Amino acid sequence: MSKSCDYIIADRRVRLSGAVAEMVERALGSFKPFVAACEADAEPLLEIKSSENLDFDKETYTLLTQFELEDGLGQCCFYGADFGYALVIEGGEERFLMLCDKGVKVAEVLVESEPSAKYISYLRFGLWFAINMAFVKDGCSAVHSSTILWDGEAVMFLGESGTGKSTHTRLWLDNISGAELLNDDSPFVACDDEGAKVYGSPWSGKIPCYKNECYPLRAMVRLSQAPHNAIKQLRGVRTIGALLPSLPPAFVFDKTLENALLGVLSKVLGKVKVYHLECLPDIAAAELSFITVFDDEVTG
Repeated sequence: MSKSCDYIIADRRVRLSGAVAEMVERALGSFKPFVAACEADAEPLLEIKSSENLDFDKETYTLLTQFELEDGLGQCCFYGADFGYALVIEGGEERFLMLCDKGVKVAEVLVESEPSAKYISYLRFGLWFAINMAFVKDGCSAVHSSTILWDGEAVMFLGESGTGKSTHTRLWLDNISGAELLNDDSPFVACDDEGAKVYGSPWSGKIPCYKNECYPLRAMVRLSQAPHNAIKQLRGVRTIGALLPSLPPAFVFDKTLENALLGVLSKVLGKVKVYHLECLPDIAAAELSFITVFDDEVTG
């Protein structure tokens, strides 16, 4: 009987089956805090299965977009068709293939008997990609950000790679009493009747932090480097420009996923303040963003 493992991520159930489940358990320790009991009557939002032989006919798909993984690990090709999606990652002799149905309910991964470290990196990204597709269709999305907690609320710092998100987060951790890290790369955000919430995830960045926790989202702050420190609240279309680049970029090339993604964005922006922080990598920048975001708690 093949192995099966359930995980609860952002309050959503994901099931891994077969060799994929074994590889994640053995090689991806970041998933351990998210392990859930396998309940026979609990239907997962997404099941990711293992396959030793996947039939991928590239001619039956349309290439939606292609991009390089970070650190030059490989090239990703994302395909779409009326019946489903395909993700192919290639680098040197390594290849990763994942197929899933159009509803993103079941995904299949072509597994290797003796996976290399590079293949495990591909698997890690492939899981992120498939889970994001399923979650976005369910009103939840990953946000490329570094997320801080203070007094039971979360603040997401957004920005392109290299703009100083992790640096700014570290300044909060070192200088703002009570500040804690929730995630340094890919937390999830969703909305309910109570407001916007942010969730920890099995994917983090420069600072590994894998917490299966959920908090109200207080604010989003987009960072840009500058020779000074200045912050302002964004409104209207500028809030869209601040958040959209930090959502899964490949999804905008598929109409179904794009519409679902824009639905998440619209709900979040209807409930959360968004700021733009022009900053130096110094303590004053952290103090400025802290005082601005938590003004009533700090001065009240």
